[in-house]
Amino acid sequence: MEWKRLKARLLEAGTVRLSGEPAEPYVSRSAAGPSAGTPGSLFFSPGDGRRVRVGIDERSSIEVVHRGGGVADLLIDGDVVAGRLEPAALHCPRQAYITVSGTCIFCCRYCPVPDLPGRRKGIAEVVEMVASVADRIDAIAITSGVASSIEEEEAYVLEVVAALRPFKLPIGVSIYPRPGTPARLHALGVAEVKFNIEAATPDLFSEMCPGLSWDGVWESLSSSVALFGKDRVYSNVIVGLGETDEDLERVIEDLAAIGVIPVLRPLTPAASLAGRPRPSADRLIRLCEVHENFLRRARLDPRRALTMCAACTGCDLTPGRDT
Repeated sequence: MEWKRLKARLLEAGTVRLSGEPAEPYVSRSAAGPSAGTPGSLFFSPGDGRRVRVGIDERSSIEVVHRGGGVADLLIDGDVVAGRLEPAALHCPRQAYITVSGTCIFCCRYCPVPDLPGRRKGIAEVVEMVASVADRIDAIAITSGVASSIEEEEAYVLEVVAALRPFKLPIGVSIYPRPGTPARLHALGVAEVKFNIEAATPDLFSEMCPGLSWDGVWESLSSSVALFGKDRVYSNVIVGLGETDEDLERVIEDLAAIGVIPVLRPLTPAASLAGRPRPSADRLIRLCEVHENFLRRARLDPRRALTMCAACTGCDLTPGRDT
């Protein structure tokens, strides 16, 4: 099975059953987003620099058999695929990807974080976390919920970023922005930003993210491109919220036209969307081809990413990396 098809099938399924030798060093757990509060996930790689992240669920029809030392076989649809489990430094391979505030005052319909007993990490704690993996990372990525207000959260994240500068690693930041956020992050030396429009249309955004501003995120994305440069500004767009393929094609084209690289994130059913289906492998492959075409026309290349999701690629079909 070709890699693109295999990865799309795994993203469609979302989970694997883990068996074989103990594999705790290869299991990652999330403090934010739709995977927060789950039994964990793992990164499977065929060994050529490509990878996929899947949740762990003993009820899954797909199995990963850990043979020991990271060597693993993937048993899927009658095929056996040899590969390796990649250890996550913090949340993903080769990065310290840290959620600063694992709690949020907003209630996006796909996100379980507001219902979880999350907390805010102290600045010294974040620095110590990065120091503990500094010998096996190439980048630092910071994301956060909104613990008390958008303004207060940004101010705290700016303090965290300032404290991490001595590591002299590229830092990527993904927070909910307000006017001036891109300039303040840029002034601290942040390498890349990811401000997420989440939904393919403004109506869907209003439905899924009550209390947040679609236009405000777009304004921050637009102003970021001139500051951070080509291939340094990203935005998650969730696939599976009820949009059409035409909606997604339009938003991919619109983002690419202003110099923003979309990250097409398959829905992980959670919170009030727990009953929704994950997008099909066929749909993900079809959208990836559209995605790749629009990026090529705009001369944008996610392979140049230094931090965050586009550098990891575990959760998405990434043009240039998976195609």
